[in-house]
Amino acid sequence: MKIIVPMAGRGSRLRPHTLTVPKPLIPIAGKPIVQRLVEDIAKVANEPIEEIAFIIGDFGPEVEASLIKVAENLGAKGSIYTQNEPLGTAHAINCARESMSGPVIIAFADTLFRADFHLDTNADGVIWVKKVDDPSAFGVVKLDDYGFITDFVEKPKEYVSDLAIIGIYYFNSAEKLMSEIDYIMDNNITEGGEYQLTTALENLRAKGAKFSLGKVDDWMDCGNKNATVETNSKILEYEKECMSKYPESAVIENCMIIPPCFIGENVKLTNSRIGPNVSIGKNTVVINSNIDNSLIQENTIIDHGNLSNSMIGNSAKYFGVAREISLGDYSVLDFLSKD
Repeated sequence: MKIIVPMAGRGSRLRPHTLTVPKPLIPIAGKPIVQRLVEDIAKVANEPIEEIAFIIGDFGPEVEASLIKVAENLGAKGSIYTQNEPLGTAHAINCARESMSGPVIIAFADTLFRADFHLDTNADGVIWVKKVDDPSAFGVVKLDDYGFITDFVEKPKEYVSDLAIIGIYYFNSAEKLMSEIDYIMDNNITEGGEYQLTTALENLRAKGAKFSLGKVDDWMDCGNKNATVETNSKILEYEKECMSKYPESAVIENCMIIPPCFIGENVKLTNSRIGPNVSIGKNTVVINSNIDNSLIQENTIIDHGNLSNSMIGNSAKYFGVAREISLGDYSVLDFLSKD
């Protein structure tokens, strides 16, 4: 089994946090989004993961090394491919052509999920879906009486189904999928100027491929600041037993910590109330502050903060004011200075 992870987008809706770090590498409760994604997939796949191929933009050698390590930690080979132009989901997969053989799971690295099922590898394919309140904002699937997919509909204006495709797919033959991607690219078949995976899916279905459903219990978005903070809170709740112990290197003085919280290595907390639902990255210092439902990254200083539903990046400095905030990497916000 292979996992293919298209992740070339920079995540513009999550700026300023994605100006220096690609969105899939932003930590949620202490782990990068993409690491959590492939770990969750490995849990539902019922066979070993041989290779994880990452399709990225121009992210640099440090990011590439981080992704290879993510794969190796799961006992898999890591491969890196580059998508130089944003020409659609099918085009992204085509960039990883050398790894597209045998059974594969394709997972777009902008979402996390929780599911309690094992993958049916006997099907031609499996499409992960989740019931949603507003299907018009998503690609959805229609089913027959036996639970197999009969149609793929992109952002329907009228109700046809409430089962939204979450961006994770299984194919028992990557070669068959690539054949359809070759066809749509060779014939310049596009939607909105892009080569779409759903076009290849519909072609496979029309030729007799049977696609079943992989239903998830929870589908968590990391598209913007509010969604990412909410996802951080959900992950902390799901993993609260694992989060109950803090590292020995952390210094916690005169603080109230309300679980669940993630506290990273070498964090220093003084005279503060932290939690619930707070993640604090390694080497961060928090003094005289109240923080809840927030995501704080690494090497940051917060002094006299009163923060809720907030996201603060790496190596940032925040001094004193009560508000909801989104502060990017290497930023400084100082309301305590007398100058």
